[in-house]
Amino acid sequence: MADVAAAAAVSGQTVSRVVNGSPRVDPDTRARVEAAMDRLGYRPHRAARALRTGRSHTIGLVASTLATVGNSRMLQAVADAAAPRGYAVMVVTLGPAGDIAAAFEQLRDQGVDGAVVLNEATDLARDSTAPRDVRLVVVDSPPDARFDIVEVDHAGGARAAVAHLLSLGHPSVHHLAGPPASFAAAERARGWREALATAGVAAPPPLSGDWSAASGYAAGERLASDPTVTAVFAANDQMALGVLRALADAGRSVPGDVSVVGFDDIADAADYRPPLTTVRQDFDVLGERAVAALVSGIEDAVEPRLQQIPVHLILRASTAPAPR
Repeated sequence: MADVAAAAAVSGQTVSRVVNGSPRVDPDTRARVEAAMDRLGYRPHRAARALRTGRSHTIGLVASTLATVGNSRMLQAVADAAAPRGYAVMVVTLGPAGDIAAAFEQLRDQGVDGAVVLNEATDLARDSTAPRDVRLVVVDSPPDARFDIVEVDHAGGARAAVAHLLSLGHPSVHHLAGPPASFAAAERARGWREALATAGVAAPPPLSGDWSAASGYAAGERLASDPTVTAVFAANDQMALGVLRALADAGRSVPGDVSVVGFDDIADAADYRPPLTTVRQDFDVLGERAVAALVSGIEDAVEPRLQQIPVHLILRASTAPAPR
């Protein structure tokens, strides 16, 4: 750092500010320091900086699994939001045992400054004793004064999906829900029930899946065998894909016989056959808000708060007026 300061004709403190991303540096001075860093091959030593500042500039990400599209998309979004802020990301998955206490202990051993907790892991985080020295942001959770919470308007998205299907003349809407432990799945199921109740329609018994296309196919076989089923709202796009295949295998056309709506608007949803009507949640915004809240808590000790991100219904070819 002293060599960089000499080469750029600035103080060591100015170099430190540039390295740590401080806005209190003149743009021309910043460019001169960065040019000197490039010329000399200077790289900040993360371990040494942690000893000096008491912060590692590393954040954790805790997930039950990365096998689901939503969690893997969130990992990418968190990594993309953390990098420009000078933070690395360490990932801990809970596995079948679901031992979140061990996950928190692993993060503490690695010296992370804070962590983002995703989806199914949020229930475990609320029920556990969170480490006092690790700031947490929980994605999708009921209010909890201990944590920053960033959530999607799952219930609102579900209400929009069901209202759309009812507006097409479908007498009812069947629901394929996500795992019982998932806050997002529970909120989507709540929105489905509320939309039916508002329309004066009795809710049929929901089916349950595990977010996978295979579980969607199994549920889709049951739905396809019931000739009264004309509309299905699946709690995510992967399960909706399984439903589409099961209906096709049973000889029921989509949307001619049955309309199907998913949730997430994953990258391939527009390429399903037929293209899938779905509720879009913005994973990039979700990751950005989570990391921004976490860094504010770490660096500025901002009080925890709850943020809700809106969703949007995307209309495609998998929905149509109810058959007559």
